[in-house]
Amino acid sequence: METRIAAVSIIVENPDSVEKLNNILHDYGKYIIGRMGIPYHKRNIAIISIVMDAPNDVISALSGKLGMLPDVTAKTVYSKLFPLDETKGMS
Repeated sequence: METRIAAVSIIVENPDSVEKLNNILHDYGKYIIGRMGIPYHKRNIAIISIVMDAPNDVISALSGKLGMLPDVTAKTVYSKLFPLDETKGMS
């Protein structure tokens, strides 16, 4: 299965959305390489960055689900690296 590297940037403008957001991220945990969250108390928001290695449709599904949450904005950036086909291994 071919996978891609992607970074998903998330801005949460309402703390009430955090529980649903965390549940969604938990569902995609096997694809998440790393996560960094920064609370910005001055503006009462949270900024979260997720790095993934996943099939294109999985990345799109996650980004879409996050974007449907109230007061949550999500944008995805894809690496230009060629997809890695894990069935073929490294050569």
